[in-house]
Amino acid sequence: MGTGCTWLWGEGPVSRRSSAMLLTPFLIAMAMAVSEASARCPVLCTCRSHVVDCSGQRLFSVPPDLPLDTRNLSLAHNRITTIPPGYLTCYGELRVLDLRNNSLAELPAGLFLTAKRLAHLDLSYNNFSHVVANMFQEANSLVRIDLSHNPCLRKVHPQAFRGLAQLRDLDLSHGGLSFLSLEALEGLPVLVTLQIGGNPWVCGCTMEPLLKWLRNRIQRCTSDSQLAECRAPPEVEGAPLFSLTEESFKACHLTLTLDDYLFIAFVGFVVSIASVATNFLLGITANCCHRWSKASEDEEI
Repeated sequence: MGTGCTWLWGEGPVSRRSSAMLLTPFLIAMAMAVSEASARCPVLCTCRSHVVDCSGQRLFSVPPDLPLDTRNLSLAHNRITTIPPGYLTCYGELRVLDLRNNSLAELPAGLFLTAKRLAHLDLSYNNFSHVVANMFQEANSLVRIDLSHNPCLRKVHPQAFRGLAQLRDLDLSHGGLSFLSLEALEGLPVLVTLQIGGNPWVCGCTMEPLLKWLRNRIQRCTSDSQLAECRAPPEVEGAPLFSLTEESFKACHLTLTLDDYLFIAFVGFVVSIASVATNFLLGITANCCHRWSKASEDEEI
């Protein structure tokens, strides 16, 4: 019995060492596979120091399987039309995303849910027509958004930039915007630069809140509003946005007093009475003419 126990206890460590030796190559292979996967560079792209550059490669779709530690991704100057949902899920280290000069018309919902560190986003020179509500949801670290040179851009939803408390630079220049809701900007407490020139602004009553906001922030918010021009109405066409004064919007604040309403009511009453009297006189005149004409016919007979 003693010999048997001695053999069992003596053999145990040897067996464990043998198992460890067998597992070691497997673990090394797994580690190498993980390391290789994280360092893999897509075809037609160059990868260096956390930077993946796939720009100018005439790509019609985004490249799959980027290095997991990618921090700067450039897909600029391609022909990309769509981005698949969840494309950025595995790239939590991403800081810069350059999508300029493509054919994008929209972004999938929730694209930035895991992009917690994304700071710079360039969507310029694309085909966006709307900036929808929560388009940048969860991208709370964004510092700069460039949406310039989207000629089809007609509308920015009031909740488009909700939650972007760190956004400092916003470029909406050279698009098709005729109106911008003040609500879209009021939720950006640290905004420093706002570019809005090159849009066909309609400088009617709806423009006054935005213009007042720009005037109040002009000392701490750099803007190209001096370059922004009015496209309508005709009386201010071509006028610089900042050339408009409070006098320009005076007609927007005209209010009627009780005396005004009473006067309008009195005029309406008088016009109504005059109309009835006129119709009555015309009726009498027509009737008299008819009788006179009939009497003349009877005399001739």
